[in-house]
Amino acid sequence: MKFTQAFIAWLLFFVTSLAATGQTAKSPAVKYPARTSVGSSTPIKRIVFFGNSLTAGFGVAAKSNLPSLIAQKVDSAGLPYQVVNAGVSGETTAGGLRRVGTVLRQPADVFVLELGANDAFRMVPVAEIRRNLQGIIDAVKRKNPKAQIVIAGMQIPGLFGEGYITEFQGVFREVATKNRAVLIPFLLENVGGVPELNQPDGIHPTAAGYRVVARTVWNKLAPLLEAPTPTSRL
Repeated sequence: MKFTQAFIAWLLFFVTSLAATGQTAKSPAVKYPARTSVGSSTPIKRIVFFGNSLTAGFGVAAKSNLPSLIAQKVDSAGLPYQVVNAGVSGETTAGGLRRVGTVLRQPADVFVLELGANDAFRMVPVAEIRRNLQGIIDAVKRKNPKAQIVIAGMQIPGLFGEGYITEFQGVFREVATKNRAVLIPFLLENVGGVPELNQPDGIHPTAAGYRVVARTVWNKLAPLLEAPTPTSRL
């Protein structure tokens, strides 16, 4: 992928902000029911979004964050799924591995894994990122072997050394291939580095930016969701 100057500027701002603030504030996990009643004989399944501030929805109203927008799409499609926002601002893959058991007290049918960006900005070794991502997926599979995994990848320009950038950008595809998971190559496609789609911090999408992200995610997610069997009418 060719990175624009705007995207590189965005990333540099991101790194500077992380160094200055640590960005460790925690956001509570919020549950968004996608559809509470599809039919008395239709069980409600769970889509869990597990990630950092990009999942939690830092800086936007609850109705505008990514899990909520997906919940709205699920509801509009009449699908029997509940969407759970398990995003925590500042989360790393190590932090995710520590807390995934709590999130999985109720098993996930679809698990969207969005972690790794904060690791890269801390120069965490890619081998460690890989182990943590695999550990999270293993935990999901132990709870529900039939769970479908979606991995949201991140892409960064070569500001951290050629070897690191190549390894980091490859780890998401690697893990997705190993686990037969669906890969979103770049979660912020058409959003990262676009000023009008990002908040003043240059890091987090605006409500409009999240709508673009939601379309990117929905294109990968929708084919995985089973529509309920139509009810016969006499």
